[in-house]
Amino acid sequence: MKEDMVLKKPLTSILVKPAGPDCNMNCAYCFYLKKSELYPDTVSHRMPVEVLEETTRQFLEEARGPVNIAWQGGEPTLLGLSFFQQAVDFQRKYSDGKSVSNGFQTNGLLIDKEWAAFFRKYQFLIGLSLDGPEHIHNKYRFIRGGQGSWSQVVDRVKLLLDSGVAVNALTVVNDYSVHFPEEIYEFHKTLGLNYMQFIPCLEPDPANPGKRASFCPSPEAYGQFLIKLFDLWMGDFRDGRETTSVRFFDSLFFAYVGFEPPDCTLLPECGVYVVVEHNGDVYHCDFFVDYRLKLGNIRESRLIDLLNSDAQKVFGRRKSALPESCLTCPWLQLCRGGCPKDRRFNPENPGLNYFCDSFRMFFDHADSRLKKLSIQWKQEQKMTGAEGFLTNIQKSKKIGRNDPCPCGSGLKYKKCCGAH
Repeated sequence: MKEDMVLKKPLTSILVKPAGPDCNMNCAYCFYLKKSELYPDTVSHRMPVEVLEETTRQFLEEARGPVNIAWQGGEPTLLGLSFFQQAVDFQRKYSDGKSVSNGFQTNGLLIDKEWAAFFRKYQFLIGLSLDGPEHIHNKYRFIRGGQGSWSQVVDRVKLLLDSGVAVNALTVVNDYSVHFPEEIYEFHKTLGLNYMQFIPCLEPDPANPGKRASFCPSPEAYGQFLIKLFDLWMGDFRDGRETTSVRFFDSLFFAYVGFEPPDCTLLPECGVYVVVEHNGDVYHCDFFVDYRLKLGNIRESRLIDLLNSDAQKVFGRRKSALPESCLTCPWLQLCRGGCPKDRRFNPENPGLNYFCDSFRMFFDHADSRLKKLSIQWKQEQKMTGAEGFLTNIQKSKKIGRNDPCPCGSGLKYKKCCGAH
């Protein structure tokens, strides 16, 4: 181990945006399209091969243990399949025996049989943006020109699953979809999407940035959404085992049994990874890509140094700077104040998470059952010597070591819960 890496925060994952903010869709609630303003002199944002290689080289030479590269956008498929074949080639060149997994977030529109075969061959875990049935998905997820994208996306889901590709559903919860938790959940199951992630939408109103946009759900509505979703998830347990994965619930379970949650919003501090933009610019987090918050550039600085920079440390610690109402809250050790990006639109209580009431409602409803699950886990661990609840999920659902982890982390099972 290099001497200058001792006691430093290790590199275990990075998020790469090879197409920057470019996308072939125009979703009403997308927060990243406007990031093109950071690069006004560039019409088309594409990562040069030399930036791809330097990013891969630095990451893999400086990373420890099993590592994960998450590809996002914009829309990463705009780079074409040859770009990602080159990415895999660079990973092989620089991995030096390290285990590398790839997560790939996409709207799915450009995926065909060739893409599916590639994902299957190299065991990419695909996160596919799908908000639910047609009337829900097409409410805000438009192809450029204003047409709905639902039918094309559903076709791509079927293609990927039929090709043996591991697929998770990423669903944005907005002011409309928040009223249909059961319909969305059952729809995903019907398609075969048993791994689900739900992200509440919270963006400023373009006409009045001091207020939330009309497409954002209210805290009360989102709280009711979480409660119903939790009951549906629990209702699908069989013989004490979950049969579907909802990332938020699975991540919370880690906290209940004393593990570090894989969901960064549930950690005490931020700053556990960095984002690499198409031109090599490095930022704290994809929710905080802003010229005032740029850490540096991959061509001028080392990733490990940027991850451990004073600026990244300050950014990370801001998450634990919470109002008094949080510090005295019985749920603080579980929610940790939520994601800092959601600490807006609370003029009467600055710094309070907009969805604070949502989480209070949820924990009041779900805490006793999550505690019961954690007790079951501990009892099984004592009786069987197994690694517990999540290991038993593997047995009941026959999850392979290279399958997506049930916790929804984006990692393969062998590199996440299966590694404990």
